[in-house]
Amino acid sequence: MSLPVPPSPAKLVIGMFMRDTDLLIPVTAMLEEQYGPVDIVSRWLPFDCTAYYEPEMGTGLRRRMLSFKNRVSQDELPRIKQFTNAVEAKHLAQKSRRINIDPGYMLPERFVLATGKNFSHRIYIGKGIYADLTLIFHGGAFHPLPWTYPDYTRSDMQDFLHKARNKYLFDMKSAQAEKASVP
Repeated sequence: MSLPVPPSPAKLVIGMFMRDTDLLIPVTAMLEEQYGPVDIVSRWLPFDCTAYYEPEMGTGLRRRMLSFKNRVSQDELPRIKQFTNAVEAKHLAQKSRRINIDPGYMLPERFVLATGKNFSHRIYIGKGIYADLTLIFHGGAFHPLPWTYPDYTRSDMQDFLHKARNKYLFDMKSAQAEKASVP
């Protein structure tokens, strides 16, 4: 018989893309107020693998990735996505998004994104939100799946995700050692 085991806490990773990069500062402040300090920030990455968002957001979009120091429960992902949707809504211009915020989480074996869009490979996780298994990790590398967004396969994105994963593993090991040392 398989007995339920509570899942490990996950590393919160949030990607944002926008044309007006000045939005990064106030949006990051809102995210940190809700989820605690950011511990890793990517450099600006081009967001040029799709034109899907251009009618709403324009051209010249750029992406920045953030990972957060505080770990989150995996079942918080729907609430996190609802919060980031509200942040997007606060920054609308003429009913169009100026920023797109994609929350997800990192575990040693996978990277998962939250989305409001259903599709055959996405699992409903509540509150109108689906989990998208974006990358799996094995053999020392992240591996895309047939539906993985192309920008998550780029080397600059992979570099950031490796840093976030390594920080997560270090923090988990440190927390275990600290817990073991307490009488």
